[in-house]
Order: sequence, then structure tokens, then C-alpha cells
Amino acid sequence: MANSEVDLLTLGAGGGAYPAAFRLAKAGARVVMVDTKGLLSGNCLYEGCVPSKAVRETAAILETQRSFNTLGLPGQVHVDYAAVVAHKDAVQARRYAQHDEELAALPKLRLLQGEARFLDPHTVQVHGAHGDERFRCRHIIIATGSDVYVPPLPGAETALTSHDLYKPDPTLKRLPSHLIIVGGGYIGLETASFFATFGSRVTVLEKADQVLPGMDPAMVEQLVPLLHPRIRLVTGVEVLALEAEASGQRTVRYKMGDQTASLTGDVIVLAIGRRPVIPEGAERLGIDIEPHGIRVGPDLRTAHPHIYACGDINGRVPLFHAAVRQSLVAAHNILGGDHPLDYADFVNVPTTIFTLPAAAYVGLTPAHASAAGCTLVTGRYDFREDSRAQILERMGGGIRLFFDGESLRLLGGWVVGLDAEHLVGEIGLAIHGGLTAYDLARFADQHPMSAEGIGKAARSFF
Repeated sequence: MANSEVDLLTLGAGGGAYPAAFRLAKAGARVVMVDTKGLLSGNCLYEGCVPSKAVRETAAILETQRSFNTLGLPGQVHVDYAAVVAHKDAVQARRYAQHDEELAALPKLRLLQGEARFLDPHTVQVHGAHGDERFRCRHIIIATGSDVYVPPLPGAETALTSHDLYKPDPTLKRLPSHLIIVGGGYIGLETASFFATFGSRVTVLEKADQVLPGMDPAMVEQLVPLLHPRIRLVTGVEVLALEAEASGQRTVRYKMGDQTASLTGDVIVLAIGRRPVIPEGAERLGIDIEPHGIRVGPDLRTAHPHIYACGDINGRVPLFHAAVRQSLVAAHNILGGDHPLDYADFVNVPTTIFTLPAAAYVGLTPAHASAAGCTLVTGRYDFREDSRAQILERMGGGIRLFFDGESLRLLGGWVVGLDAEHLVGEIGLAIHGGLTAYDLARFADQHPMSAEGIGKAARSFF
């Protein structure tokens, strides 16, 4: 089998791959992208952020409509969940068509569906529907992403995962009366929030002592009371087994302390987490592979300077927008002859938990400041003081900004409640720009918008 010579081959076609592929193809490089689905945009569009947010925004509109019914507006909106799913599918189809147009505009870029495996540090073999192809690669980006983790639980096959909820033409097309979610991380809590808004009763079982484990406890403490009352959160739970009942319902058997118990519902969703998808043959190349993924530094290079690992596969910041930035860092360093000319920032990446309402954070927060040897001071603004929050009757939560105790340079922040998913980007940009409390306090943000709370939080020092 002859080798085809390429300048760049990407394993994967998601956010960690295609920005670099596009950048190099536009610069005249011969580029091949290999993806198991043969589709651009990876899991984000297939079963992740885009479809789940299509569902989420529908739920948010419904929640707003219901809140204004208290003002005497006529009528009540009821949910046709099959129609919600159809909307989600339409959004995915629209974006796939958009990506097809983008690919057609780059004749030097080829997207190949198939399974890739390393033969050596420069050679990749692809097994596709039409046979095998072998590529000799000057540069390689590993961006194979992550997959749903299904724990070795008895009866795990009776449960659904986020894949079943959000993929095109998903498995679940009806609204369950009682949804049980195993796992209280961001995927589990977001899903709980959507379905509770639509009318399901939801129980979330979490092994840790708090939902959203690993996130700032003060932020989580502010968020939890704002979640829909149809959500029941149970922490400190060890799930023992899942069972399918003759009635078609599903049962979770679990342990809390010394006590065992069971819970029965219509559907069980496993939201335990995700695991990196390591390509075949990578372990033989001398690349450092850790439990969270392939080890890289901020230049995204592996132990082989011409091989990069971007996005979920490295486990540093498992978010689509972080993967896009990492992919561009890799592209810049490839164009620089595999010398590090650009570096990814793994700390100051906005992260949003898209519950209803949302919570979002970026940079350094108090829960992690002591480990970093930093002394933080906090600027505060509560939404109960906010005119927009009062207009919309969403006065829970607020903004917290964390500054260096000496220079008052902004190092981090979080927002719980109103417009959190929008405000966190402004905070992140201020961190990236090295702004201080003085800078933020002097900026006249719009009134009556929630963003003015950022300046007010900064002015709490003066």
C-alpha cells in the first residue's frame, strides 16, 4: 500500500481539529481530516453543546412565558417534547449543511470517514468504508475527543446517556413523568433543569457531597436554591445497580451511608462523565497518556514535536471553545516550524453550567486560590439590587469578582443567575486584558442591563 504525502492529518474533525485544518489549508497545505462519523464539528454538534442548548433555550422561553402568566396574560403553553426534539434536529441539520459549504470552499482539505491508527510517529493508516489508506504526515493533530463514560454497573444497559438524549434522531422522544439522573455534574444538572421545566419530576443522584463536584462551593451554594422545585438532589449516594421492571419502568438501587434504598422512575440517564478516546497505536509512540488524556503543555505538543493533542483528548479544558483556541495554537506553531510561537491558556476559559438559571465562572476562584498561593479580595454585586433582574423577576444570585489582594488586578469571577452565560465572557475578556478593579469601576456599562453589575462589583472597593 502506497503512502499519500500530506502536510497535516487530524485525527478527529471537531473543535480541536478543524480550525487548524482550515488555517493550514488556506495557507496552501495539503490537509486530511479523519473522523469516525465523517462529519465536521465533533461531539459538540452531534450530541453536546449545540443540541442540548437548542433544548435548553426552548425550556428558557417556556419558563419566561410561564412567569409572565402571573401578570394575567392569557393562555398557558404546554410542551410537545417531540416538537422540541424536531427543533433540535433541525438546528443540527442546518449547521451540518453550513459545514458542508465551508468544506466545499477548501479544495486542499479532505474529510475522510474512517478509523485511524498510528503505524509510527509519521504514518497513519485509515480504515474506511472503501478500504484502507495510508498517509505519511509532516504534522499530526490528535483531536479524537471524548466519549460518554458508562460505569461497570449491573444493568447499565437499561439506562440512557446524553448521547441518547441529544444525538440526531435521539432515542428519547417523549417526556418522562419521573426522570432519574445518575451523576450531578454539569451534564446531569443541565438535563435535570430542562426536563423539570418541561414538566418532569427529576431526581439527581450524586456520589460526592455536593452537586457540581470540583466547582467553587460558594457558587454552587448560590445556584442550588434557584433550581426548579421539581428537581430533587440527593448527594453522598453510591449507586449499586440498575434494573428494568416488567412494567417498563427503571429502578436504581443505591447506598447512603449504611442504608440501602431504591428509586423507580420512567427513565434513567447515566451522566457520570466522559473519557478520552485514545487512537489506536498512540500508546506505542512514547506519548504520555494519563487517565484524563494525552499529556501536553500550553504549546499543545506531545513528546513528538510534530504531533499535537488538542481539545478533550488532553483533558485540560474539556470545552468546545477551549478546543478551538487550542487548535489555532497548534496551527500557529505548525506554521512556525513546530516551534512554540503561541500558547493556550488553560485557566482563563469561561465555563457555564447551562441550568435554568445558569451559573458561570472563569479564572481563579477562592476555592482554588489557596492552592495557587494567591490572596484574593472579593467584589460583590447581588441581583436583588439590579434593575433588569427586578424587571424580569429574577433577583436570585449575583456577581462575584476576585482580585489580587495587592494590585487589585482581576483574576477570576463567577455569576449565578440572570444572564450568567453572557456576563462571564466580559469578565473573561477583562482578565485576559489584565484589567484592575479601577479599570472596571471606570467603565460605564449599559443601564438597565445586568452587565453594569460588573462595574458595581468593582466599585464595591471604592
